[in-house]
Amino acid sequence: MTEPFENDIPFPNLSCDGDTILPMEPLLTRIDHVGIAVPDLDEAIAFYGRAFGLSVLHEEVNERQGVREAMLGVGDTGSCIQLLAPLNEDSTIAKFLDRSGPGIQQVAYGVDDVEAAAAALRAAGVRVLYEEAQVGTAGSLVNFCHPKDCGGVLVELVQAVPGAH
Repeated sequence: MTEPFENDIPFPNLSCDGDTILPMEPLLTRIDHVGIAVPDLDEAIAFYGRAFGLSVLHEEVNERQGVREAMLGVGDTGSCIQLLAPLNEDSTIAKFLDRSGPGIQQVAYGVDDVEAAAAALRAAGVRVLYEEAQVGTAGSLVNFCHPKDCGGVLVELVQAVPGAH
């Protein structure tokens, strides 16, 4: 069994420039959302409204990713729960549901510049899914880090559109 963080750099808040060790600026600015795979979006929205008092801030269909999704606001934190339901059996979310059942599919962190964050992560040995960021929820720019490089967690990097959520 591999260690969950075997690819970690020894001092994640430091970077090296030759023989000089420099403090590194954090890449992540906030917890943007937690993505939860669900088989039925309408049922999940009703449950989160009834059980937790959450309401939908944004809902959309993302044909490219094969999902119907809803962002539910969590208090006044700016963080959200993203409910993801498959549009078809070939979507990543359908495959996730088949393999793992409903539940947490990813954790998304906000970044100021998704391309710069992806480049820094690649330089640190983290595999990033897309060569260039893709359009995500509500027009945000996104990329993903491989779970095998992130302790078993699919990490999404989100550069929000100003005024989103």
